[in-house]
Amino acid sequence: MPYDLTRRMVAEFFGTAWLVFGGCGAAVLSAAFPDLGIGFLGVAFAFGLTVLSMAYAVGHISGGHFNPAVTLGLWAAGRCANRHVGPYVAAQIVGAVAGAAALYLIASGKAGFVPAGFASNGYGDLSPGKYGLGACFVTEVLATFFFLFIILGATSKGAATGFAGIPIGLALTLIHLITIPVTNTSVNPARSTGPALFAEGAYFGQLWLFWLAPLAGAVAAGFLARWLYEAGGIDETTVVEERRVG
Repeated sequence: MPYDLTRRMVAEFFGTAWLVFGGCGAAVLSAAFPDLGIGFLGVAFAFGLTVLSMAYAVGHISGGHFNPAVTLGLWAAGRCANRHVGPYVAAQIVGAVAGAAALYLIASGKAGFVPAGFASNGYGDLSPGKYGLGACFVTEVLATFFFLFIILGATSKGAATGFAGIPIGLALTLIHLITIPVTNTSVNPARSTGPALFAEGAYFGQLWLFWLAPLAGAVAAGFLARWLYEAGGIDETTVVEERRVG
């Protein structure tokens, strides 16, 4: 495996592991902690802060995707090379599982611990607010669409350089503030996959929605951004990178 791709995959692994451990950890360990829980607001900020912090830690290595939907959306926008899509997604899934496993190890150290939902995503009876399949599907498509739209806009030519991590992290925070009651907020198939492996009940069986809806929203945003932000269709920097690495 080329050295550059290995470095990118390692960056995506740790970035996604931190997102799951930090965001889901806030939900599992801190959201309803006796007497001083952080609640929805704290969990929302936890997810935003994981992306913000890792965007600056390893974003310069891999681009800071940490999410299969982001990778596919950037690919649709012409900003992610074909050869990076599969390896990135694989690294993100493994990172999400590792982050969830670490969280489970810590959480299960408390006497009487029951995994229950383990910060997993769900619809119907598994939705925090008991929202139906259709509402949850639309929520995830729209939330991921706008998340990618913001990512692509904040990183497009003409945007303020060096500050993209801030609006992206805040966007993810806002998305959680809106959608936690509906789906427990995914907008990230890897984030959904990791916790679902450790949750009780039928969460794993509902995982398909939290792959399909985010990917659909991300691709739609990517193709829109290809037209809206990039006059020539494909970002010139992507073409340069293809020539240099390839």
